[in-house]
Amino acid sequence: MMTIFGDDEVHAYDNNPVDSQPATLAIFRRIMRDSDLTPLYQPIVDLKSGAIMGYEGLIRGPADSPLHPPVKLFNAARLYGRVIELERLCRKLHIDQFAALGLSGKLFLNMSPHALMMPMGNGNGDATLLLPTIAGMPTENIVIELTESEATSSYPALRQAVSDYRGMGLQIAIDDLGEGFSSLRLWSELRPEYVKIDKYFVQGIDTDAVKRQFLRSICEIARQAKSLVIAEGIETEAELEAVRSLGIQYGQGFLLARPTAKPEAVLPPATLRLFASNGASAHSRAREGWKSMATARKVVRPVPVVADTLATNDVYDIFTQQPELQVLAVLRDGVPVGLIHRLRLLDRLARPYHRELYGNKPCAQFIENAPLIVDHQTSLQDLSHLFTEANPHHLSEGFIITEQGRLMGVGTGFDLIREITQMQIHAARYANPLSQLPGNVPINEHIESLLENEESFSVCYADLDNFKPFNDLYSYRKGDEAIQITAELLREHTDPSMDFVGHIGGDDFIIVFRSRNWRDRCRRILDGFEAATAHLYKPEHVADKGYITENRQGCAIFHPLISISLGVVEASVALPHSSHQIAECAAQAKSEAKKLAGNSLFVERRVPGKCLETTRK
Repeated sequence: MMTIFGDDEVHAYDNNPVDSQPATLAIFRRIMRDSDLTPLYQPIVDLKSGAIMGYEGLIRGPADSPLHPPVKLFNAARLYGRVIELERLCRKLHIDQFAALGLSGKLFLNMSPHALMMPMGNGNGDATLLLPTIAGMPTENIVIELTESEATSSYPALRQAVSDYRGMGLQIAIDDLGEGFSSLRLWSELRPEYVKIDKYFVQGIDTDAVKRQFLRSICEIARQAKSLVIAEGIETEAELEAVRSLGIQYGQGFLLARPTAKPEAVLPPATLRLFASNGASAHSRAREGWKSMATARKVVRPVPVVADTLATNDVYDIFTQQPELQVLAVLRDGVPVGLIHRLRLLDRLARPYHRELYGNKPCAQFIENAPLIVDHQTSLQDLSHLFTEANPHHLSEGFIITEQGRLMGVGTGFDLIREITQMQIHAARYANPLSQLPGNVPINEHIESLLENEESFSVCYADLDNFKPFNDLYSYRKGDEAIQITAELLREHTDPSMDFVGHIGGDDFIIVFRSRNWRDRCRRILDGFEAATAHLYKPEHVADKGYITENRQGCAIFHPLISISLGVVEASVALPHSSHQIAECAAQAKSEAKKLAGNSLFVERRVPGKCLETTRK
């Protein structure tokens, strides 16, 4: 069984029988004889930046033929015993056309395990189709995509075959993870570089908690196995946001791009806007906190641009006339497709006869393979993650920065490291030493950023009640432990992909909620506080729900156990207000909450600014 169909197509072609009449056989033989197949390519997209990291090769039969649908085409091949031959032809067409179109990035080629395990040396294997000499395509850009079918009884042979192909520089992907019972064993046995999650688990994930939990588990296994995850079948913006919020690196689906015979090197501006939206940037800011407000725009450098059809000699002249220029960008139809580096170009042209051979040919042949292309709104934190997951040569050779698919300039690893270092210094300067949570400055910066981007959010002011007498009786070390427990409780009941937790100082905290279920989260904080702090007290104090101490006048006073008060104010996009108004209103809400006994929540229902006017009268 072989997955060479798009997201809208059936994966198992066993249920799509074909006519076994001689006419069908004649059509199939003609298709094979004339290689009358159309290779299609569906982009696989980086879900952080919107850049296309590669393409999956799909196939279609002749448009006027009953074997046009791939399900019927492969059913016919299986009926006539020519599946392996058809697979081999499909891969050859995909490689040749990929090179002819000038596409860059990874090419995902489907292969059944049976074909993969065929010996290479007897002419039946596919190694000769995947060597660098075929169409000039480097093997490191080819990913063999396997399904679990046929593999479950031949793991040793399959492991050896995978090892042989890896030895040639190829990478491995497992397709349709979750579709069959043995997917996880196949993953464990082969340790693939990529894992593609079956579209069943992606469709409707925004409303299905079970599917989200499944994908969280897959992501955790992938981190341990050092595999990159690709989510298939993304068809709605809600599914895209849900998948991105789980930290999944790559995606594929009709929302992003459909299979086509001539795919673009860059997603259209309308699609790229999905990655530059306020919601996406807010996810990044919330995940990394206030530190991730700096974006790739901060490290952009303008560079000269040339068309990919410009003669190599002309590019050589540009470098010789500008000795300080180290890199230039290459455009195809106005869209950036790669970089040409000064030292590499000059080194190659300095070799014997290379200037004569390549000087008058288009400069596109000197483009670096699989350039890293990011949108200008990509946070520097996300950009640093891209470097750890992509080819590390981008750090030294640079990356392309775009705005709505158009070139802005390039960035360098040196500039990125410098900015990240400055951010870390800034973080250390303002982080609370006890809880390690961001302090007042980053809290204000985060709220100002949300207001600037016109995003709705809620601010929760958390304060401990009866903390001072506890600190006096049990010592400052127990007091510090109570503060650390509170910080951990707030972290536990907030969504790191959406919410922000800060520490004002002492026993005061701030939560900036973007989670829609913030009320439920606040209730869970209140419900969990007593159990989380119970071990701090002597048993008799827990039994009495408090303790007695003497004040300065020698009078005995009963003090209840520590409790937590939460005051919340909602900030709406429709109402203009400042971070100072919101902070003051949250403080007023906290004061109201402290008037209630025990662990309490008070929600300020008046708008920021209005509530202050009322309290000041």
